[in-house]
Amino acid sequence: MRTMRQGLIVWFQHMKNLKHIKRHGHFLYASKRLKYAVLYVNQEELEKIEHKLMKLTYVSRVERSYKPFVETNFENAKPDKAKQYDYKMGI
Repeated sequence: MRTMRQGLIVWFQHMKNLKHIKRHGHFLYASKRLKYAVLYVNQEELEKIEHKLMKLTYVSRVERSYKPFVETNFENAKPDKAKQYDYKMGI
């Protein structure tokens, strides 16, 4: 059974605080210039972890990713006619 996961974008003050942020979820990416990190956490624990992160003094804000709620099945997409002819060439 797959666990439903959701991304959290954590904005922080200094890169040295990244080690403490990593403990709260599955660390994926951190930007040195913009000072944010991307974590993935289970959706059951999302609010609890988000509340814990906001309590930390070096965290500016926490944003949720909306990827699990975006529809990814695209219907009625028009195929590209140029690509159709390329596949039929048989090269």
